[in-house]
Amino acid sequence: MTATSAVISSGMFRSYHRPVTVTVTTDVRSVIRSRVKCQVSSVKPATYSSRLSTDIPLHESPQALFDEYLANKSRVFEAMFPDKPRSHRLNEDEWRIQMLPINFLFLTVWPVVDMRLRCKSNGQDYPPNVPLDISKVLELNMMRWKLQGLDRVMEPSDFSLEVKGALYPDRRGKHTRLRGQLEMNISFVLPPVLELVPEDVRRNLANAVLTGLVENMKHKVNGSLLADYSRFKNERKLHK
Repeated sequence: MTATSAVISSGMFRSYHRPVTVTVTTDVRSVIRSRVKCQVSSVKPATYSSRLSTDIPLHESPQALFDEYLANKSRVFEAMFPDKPRSHRLNEDEWRIQMLPINFLFLTVWPVVDMRLRCKSNGQDYPPNVPLDISKVLELNMMRWKLQGLDRVMEPSDFSLEVKGALYPDRRGKHTRLRGQLEMNISFVLPPVLELVPEDVRRNLANAVLTGLVENMKHKVNGSLLADYSRFKNERKLHK
């Protein structure tokens, strides 16, 4: 298989729509506080990152502001992750999600992640890059994760996965906008079986996988989340 014929199946957040195959390189940043590392390796890990932003029109109703919709975290979660058999609620803020497999070269990984959704307001403890005069922010963090399928080629301590995002209505301009960002990082010590693959091929494939994941999340916001918010507005009209 050459670099131009490599096929990647980016299924982690694809539980609900088509795979995305794309090659992009993006900046490397450390964006989450809950980085999981069990040991310090003398080998420098390979790190791959991707970041996407959302900035689309948001048509609010005075009777059903987007702030009120965001406060219903359970509803927001189900709009973003509608495959109910693959997820369940752990507590008030956290859900466990069984993702579809990620295929990277000849490795297949089945991720299980615990996602936390929290609403923040009045500029208190806002995520980076969110203006403090925004009325309400929904913050998304991956708190814990488990990758099934790597046990034969890689120690768990050699792998680190990071996810962080934010979503909020921005009313500072003439029209309300829905803005947000999602960042994902993967860092791992290469097993011998991957050291044979040229570094540029590995980087292109890894970045394509990450970009596919965040693109699918962005699709959730631009599609199913806004569609559910429209239903929320209609429900409020019926009860007025």
